Amino acid sequence: MTSSAKSPEDYIKEVPEERKNAINKLRAVILKNLPKGFREEMSYGMIGYVVPHELYPSGYHCNPKLPLPFMSFASQKNSINFYHMGIYAKKDLYDWFVAAYPQFSSKKLDMGKSCMRFKKEEDIPYDLIGELVTKMTVADWIATYEKAFTK
Repeated sequence: MTSSAKSPEDYIKEVPEERKNAINKLRAVILKNLPKGFREEMSYGMIGYVVPHELYPSGYHCNPKLPLPFMSFASQKNSINFYHMGIYAKKDLYDWFVAAYPQFSSKKLDMGKSCMRFKKEEDIPYDLIGELVTKMTVADWIATYEKAFTK
């Protein structure tokens, strides 16, 4: 479920009332831990965090007019989803997250390549996500991206 909201604040206004607290808390954790250089904006109909063209002029290889995406989150039909491209591109980061997850949640991890799905607000491991956010700087992400996704 993508949104046509023009700002994160407008996106949050559209979120069902029962999810607003979780979305606001997730956003606050990300912003508190976000390394310098990433920019928050609407990206693919979700609240996203990107490397702006000022720092990476090449942009996203799928569409160079877009800034390089890194993270995002969204209120989907059946869950709140958090996407982290670093986990998809760096196996050691993925392995760290999967190993650390049980220390933060008793729920089974519902995870795809870069997406974590949380059916209930109380299932979201905010502290773990906050720590994950700190694990890659803009320079780390650009280097990882270029190694993994560009030729």
